[in-house]
Amino acid sequence: MTGHVTRKHLFELPEGVIYLDGNSLGPLPTSVSEYVGRMVVDEWGQMLIRGWNNAGWFTQPGRVGDMIGRLIGAPAGSVMAGDTLSIKVFQALAAALQMKPGRKVVLTDSGNFPTDVYMAQGLLDLVDQGHRLRIVAPEEVAESMGDDIAAVLLTEVDYRTGRRHEMAEITRAAQAAGSVMIWDLAHSAGAFPVDLAGSGCEFAVGCTYKYLNGGPGAPAFIYVHPDLAEKARPALQGWMGHNSPFAFDIDYQPAGGVERMRVGTPPVIQMSALEKALSVWDGVTLSDVRTASIALMEQLIAEVEARCPQLTLASPRDTQRRGSHVSFRFKDGYAAMQALIDRGVIGDFRAPDIMRFGVTPLYLDAADITAAVDIMAEILSTEAWRDEKYQARGAVT
Repeated sequence: MTGHVTRKHLFELPEGVIYLDGNSLGPLPTSVSEYVGRMVVDEWGQMLIRGWNNAGWFTQPGRVGDMIGRLIGAPAGSVMAGDTLSIKVFQALAAALQMKPGRKVVLTDSGNFPTDVYMAQGLLDLVDQGHRLRIVAPEEVAESMGDDIAAVLLTEVDYRTGRRHEMAEITRAAQAAGSVMIWDLAHSAGAFPVDLAGSGCEFAVGCTYKYLNGGPGAPAFIYVHPDLAEKARPALQGWMGHNSPFAFDIDYQPAGGVERMRVGTPPVIQMSALEKALSVWDGVTLSDVRTASIALMEQLIAEVEARCPQLTLASPRDTQRRGSHVSFRFKDGYAAMQALIDRGVIGDFRAPDIMRFGVTPLYLDAADITAAVDIMAEILSTEAWRDEKYQARGAVT
């Protein structure tokens, strides 16, 4: 099945590199460099400020939002691209709290990405209305719903282990308890089929530099359920989210629909890179991607367990409970990962002992998995990772 979605020729992959990053950054699509170069020269260079109208820069966040929406099961006009994931988490949670003024708890889990937790803590401190953050184990989320919870804020796929929440089930439980549901799709969008509309959740956010290959610092996105789009109150009342930004009214009036979730001037060059990168998905179905991803993950687990007994599977064994990355525990995982990277197998490390491997069938195949495990087995059997050069930790791990 992997051959049906593999599109290696559409990516710039360095010679001799097997890219199993897990997934902190998708590779560069081959079409992006030329496209962005032409945008800089022909649009910025020749149109100058006229590019906002003539090149469609001003409407680009909504246009790109719809392209993302098709990959996450969201209807047209419900997704807006721009800003960072941290800002989008803040926006969604702030709107959720305003919808539930009598409730004082935000529920999340210990597997959530730290940024989401930090933003929630900061917002609750800023509001200073007696709100508190309740953090439970991932398996305890459904049973922790209560009538004091304003919002449930979860990342669908655990960034360390790949453990996947049941989106529809948890959303139903949250809403049955009268809470607002917010999903972070950072490790979901582009990894497998997502059905936001079917789930009924109120808000979702995500980044685009992972499986969507938008590049380092690529814009984030926010989804607002269409039934709430005219009601959600944007806490960050930016100029671009005003109903008539060029009327320059002194009072803020929110734009219609998800447009109100725009904040500042969009990063047009980065947005252009993302817009072109999303063309990689033309003609690809996420169900096929998921089928191929599962096959490659199962191969990776089987080969590692057969040939690298030093590693212990940290990801769920059940494929349906796993996103699109596989993690293994190893006490000296950081050094072992550096040795792998030094030999052209690029994965990543997550403290305290997680070696994480992203499995993306758009540019990986069965031969890549076998070759990567060959190198992994050699490093572990010879203990090459003990070399002093692999012990020093960089600023980014």
